[in-house]
Amino acid sequence: MEGEPTAELIRTQLRRLRLNAELSQEEFGKLVHFSGSQVSAVELGQRPLDRFFLKRADEVLGTGGLLTSLLKLAERDGQPSWFRPWLEAERQAHQLRCYQPSLVPGLLQTENYARAMIRTDDMLSDDEVGRRLAVRMDRQSVLVQPNPPKFVAVIEEAVLRRADEGFRGLMTEQIVRLIECSDRSQISIHVIPDEVSLHIGLTGPFTLARGGDGGWIGYLENQLGGTAIDNDDDVAILLSRWESVRSEALSRRQSIELMKEVMTSWS
Repeated sequence: MEGEPTAELIRTQLRRLRLNAELSQEEFGKLVHFSGSQVSAVELGQRPLDRFFLKRADEVLGTGGLLTSLLKLAERDGQPSWFRPWLEAERQAHQLRCYQPSLVPGLLQTENYARAMIRTDDMLSDDEVGRRLAVRMDRQSVLVQPNPPKFVAVIEEAVLRRADEGFRGLMTEQIVRLIECSDRSQISIHVIPDEVSLHIGLTGPFTLARGGDGGWIGYLENQLGGTAIDNDDDVAILLSRWESVRSEALSRRQSIELMKEVMTSWS
């Protein structure tokens, strides 16, 4: 991300704001709890942009959150080209429908659950894990904006029960989050019970977004990334499959009761 135009803009604005405040790098560093050499490294692009650092810089310089807002844009700019069309569709959606057979959907994940899932990729550095986690958490803001989309998620019961003893604390926190989200009028979470052995959704996860113009776009995940789907025929197939998986799931209330039952079984 450090080579992206938006990241360079952040460094330029940071230096400009610091100089306008008549602060040396050492003086500024003391105020944001970093050394002067660390401030210099950030401004020169020799140190990764740090969310905590920029948050403190916004507070010290009275920017109204400018630098952290720019960081969110830089993180989006740094996303792979195949993911950007979907991010845009997700942000502008009036409706979102998501089916996940193996994981809690990203928009509903707790920070701890998301971090644990991202860390399963042992090829990622700590900095990259932190960057991906920040992007995922930022994406969730779409559900709490003034006019949030209607979001319907369907997951498998196995997603809730996939927790050994060491993972149950994290998973309990995650299920509590799912129940809390289910209390919001614009979010519905439905669980397909284990007794439903086979159905078309098991061939893979997918998400659908409906824009303001009424049109739909799909998104398919795979081991190497994902693909945005905007071909009318393919979207029609995904909409049909959505109806199939949704029909196999429990009602909203029944799903909440099942989630509570899962947590009770662990205690």
